[in-house]
Amino acid sequence: MGECLEKFSQKLEVILEAQGEVIETTQKSVKLKLQSFVKEDVRRFKDVRKEFERGSESLEAALGRNAQAPRGKQHEVEEASHALLNARKTFRSGALDYVLQVRSSKLDESVFWGRTKLVLNSAREKRDMEQRHAAIKKKVNTDVSYDNSLMDFCADAPNGIAMEGYLYKRASNAFKTWSRRWFSIQKNQLVYQKKFKQPTVVMEDLRLCTVKVCADNERRFCFEVVSPSKSCQLQADSERQQQGWISAVQNSIASAFQERREDPHSPRERCSSVSGSPGGGVFGDQEKTGGREALDQVQGIPGNKQCCDCGEPGPDWASINLGITLCIVCSGIHRSLGVHFSKVRSLTLDSWEPELVRLMCELGNTAINRIYEARIDEITIKKPHPSSPRGDKESWIRSKFVEKKFIQKLPETGRNIPLRPVGSRPPLKPKPNRATLPRLPEEDLSGLHPGALLYRSAALQHFPVMADALAHGADVNWVNTVEESSTPLIQAVTANSLAACEFLLQNGANVNTADSNGRGPLHHATILGHTGLVCLFLKRGADYNARDHTQKDPITIAVETANADIVTLLRIAKMNKEMREMDGAFGQPGDETYQDIFRDFSHMASNNPEKLKRRSTDFKT
Repeated sequence: MGECLEKFSQKLEVILEAQGEVIETTQKSVKLKLQSFVKEDVRRFKDVRKEFERGSESLEAALGRNAQAPRGKQHEVEEASHALLNARKTFRSGALDYVLQVRSSKLDESVFWGRTKLVLNSAREKRDMEQRHAAIKKKVNTDVSYDNSLMDFCADAPNGIAMEGYLYKRASNAFKTWSRRWFSIQKNQLVYQKKFKQPTVVMEDLRLCTVKVCADNERRFCFEVVSPSKSCQLQADSERQQQGWISAVQNSIASAFQERREDPHSPRERCSSVSGSPGGGVFGDQEKTGGREALDQVQGIPGNKQCCDCGEPGPDWASINLGITLCIVCSGIHRSLGVHFSKVRSLTLDSWEPELVRLMCELGNTAINRIYEARIDEITIKKPHPSSPRGDKESWIRSKFVEKKFIQKLPETGRNIPLRPVGSRPPLKPKPNRATLPRLPEEDLSGLHPGALLYRSAALQHFPVMADALAHGADVNWVNTVEESSTPLIQAVTANSLAACEFLLQNGANVNTADSNGRGPLHHATILGHTGLVCLFLKRGADYNARDHTQKDPITIAVETANADIVTLLRIAKMNKEMREMDGAFGQPGDETYQDIFRDFSHMASNNPEKLKRRSTDFKT
């Protein structure tokens, strides 16, 4: 303790000595400055002031003598005038020196205070800068996701580039390598550029694209931009960049659609959209139902002339798996939900397959809203209107279709639905009139599983009930083990319902799921001679080489049943696939003959199904 006190006293003595030296030096410096100021500056100022006062007194005396000079004595008048002139010159010279000295003193004072202010401001700015620098440094050290390289989305940028920055791009070759490229969103296109090379367009038209997060990828911060013909996986440097790019792509899509809508005289493009059917299929682009024709047919369904979600009149967008029409704003929100919830397509810009138009005419906004808004009177959430903010519409749509807050309990929505007894097969005849369908007691529905409800309604071609079952979580590939492991899609085939099959496929039904006999939907359609369904399944990628437990594939069955149309379709599909495999990765989807044949069969299946009932035996002589 004593040693510590001794050291403390020594340090204190050193501090006091240093303080004394500082005080002494400061006093000397201040004393010298004050003495110099008093002896030189103040004395010089006093001397100038005395000169000014003497000149002022001399001028007053000269003015007095000049005033007293008599009129009759010309000699005295001239002397007084000369004396006044000299006194005035002396006064003016002294006054200028005095004013100059005063202004010099004021200037020195002003410069002193100005410099002091500059020093203080500079010190304040330096302190603020140091604080900001320390805060930024701390944020960088503590937040690894900090990134200032991300630009904000700007649709009206002067250079046409809405957003740009570095991203990692996954190659489409067999090695699946990742390369860092400079990406930009410009002119409704997604473009990337290598060093010193011309830009490469990744997505030519973002209006046909969707963007989603790649949650199943091992690499972090990945997202995928999907178009009807290809997809592109990208990786950002941080989660903030990932969300920024996803929002930028979505905003660019919405901006492009808005520009399109604001320019009614722009030519309508004939372009394909994502069909959303599993398996992709072997069917290439072909001539389909025109946009205006599809718009007129779909809007003719009750409730379809207003947006399903906000009620805006004249909707020209549709969700093909839900069977509803949408306005431009709500369609953008539906697109952001992902294709597993809603598959958006334009009624005017996109081409429409006839079976898809037929499906849209089986549902409609009125039927779907009875399901998804069944409890709208019991909730406090207010349904948006056309002028509601986008945020309100998005909240409503997510609550309605994602969270399904407004649907009724299944026994309530399924009440009085016609059901077929378990074990019986549906009749092979055209769709029955719903008004004449038998009604079973309510207790038969009390324990019905949503999958079973979908299964029964698919056989009866009751589309609102099918949509209701899917809304309640029915598995679209539900298997009925009691009836040879049949599925809803096979039931729709047995009922010869083209629209029901299309509805199930749009909602994710597997076109190759087989029953306990090893027969898939294509087998059943071939056995029953449903040529239109065979055409549909081949377009959706059905496996025509699949064999059942008797080792028969669809072609063998079609030959045995002597159905020339189905044999033709199966063989042409097989030949087309072989041609594509021979052409390699750059092969075309199919030649014109293949496309023409499938197009004709699709139109006949939707518009003139009776023409497809003919068999090869009808042409025998």
